[in-house]
Amino acid sequence: MDEKIDIERPADALAWLHKHELISANESPHIEVLPGGVSSRTVLVERERGRSMVLKQSLAKLRVAVDWFSNPERIHREALAIRWFSQLAPPGAITELYLEDPDEHTIAMEAVPKPHANWKTMLLAGDVRLEHVRQFAGILAALHRNSAVRAGEVQPLFQDKTFFETLRVEPYYRYTSIHAPGFLTPLIEETLATNVSLVHGDFSPKNVLLHGDRMVLLDHEVAHFGDPAFDIGFAMAHLLSKAHHLPQLRDRFFAAALEFWRSYDAAGLYDGFEARCVRHSLACLLARVLGRSPLEYLRPEERLRQGQATLTIMRNAPADVPELIERFEKELACR
Repeated sequence: MDEKIDIERPADALAWLHKHELISANESPHIEVLPGGVSSRTVLVERERGRSMVLKQSLAKLRVAVDWFSNPERIHREALAIRWFSQLAPPGAITELYLEDPDEHTIAMEAVPKPHANWKTMLLAGDVRLEHVRQFAGILAALHRNSAVRAGEVQPLFQDKTFFETLRVEPYYRYTSIHAPGFLTPLIEETLATNVSLVHGDFSPKNVLLHGDRMVLLDHEVAHFGDPAFDIGFAMAHLLSKAHHLPQLRDRFFAAALEFWRSYDAAGLYDGFEARCVRHSLACLLARVLGRSPLEYLRPEERLRQGQATLTIMRNAPADVPELIERFEKELACR
């Protein structure tokens, strides 16, 4: 169904809120478009009285430089993920879902209370704290392990990987595979054939808000039952790319990457899990400079250097994460 409303237009958002009785008939809350929406329109609704909320409406065409399309019905996967993640993640780590609109592909959910800060913004400003890294790893470990234990309930609900393929596999791995086909093509096949736990699919600092010392995880539209190593690689690539981008903080980011891995405590998910995490980390490091969605903070010369360093490591990928971090550090130092 074609979109009938655009929640980034305040009048449309207000009409939608009234229609679904999320606000009173005579209420006119403050409506603010939130920045950074690549795959969705996202709006903050602040009320004088009553609970504030965030509205999210998925887009059919993503806001990137190259053509990138995905079915907007993925917002309903996000709604399902919110319901399940709330049961599986540590208390307070997931916002509450208020309403799901199947016609407008829009959801309303709890707004993280102010003051809060985006963790990506904090990291890029040099605020790198190991206690935050440990909490980040703990959220992911809980989602993976608790969903693996309840696989009989969870897998049938999340077994469709269509959104993961259109939003991650194609734009990150297949699009980039021309540069490393021998590495990425088998990784794609293994990833799609692996069914171990729930996978967030977008587990990165930009999707974490900090309210006080509590982390809240957002943006679950790529959630599926699959290979948990993808989440590790996706997150690791963000930490290592920031180490690359901020040489004055490189030691702190490398320490954070190592702490993330150690705090996750990967024992027992499946044989060869750590080696697969390494491969996903390398794949994401390459995809974030050569894929459809390059990291916006990396300068052209940094993208070139990261691509060269990653391709060099791919020729003889290490088997464990600590060696990957060490190798990446050495490759950056010699370029």
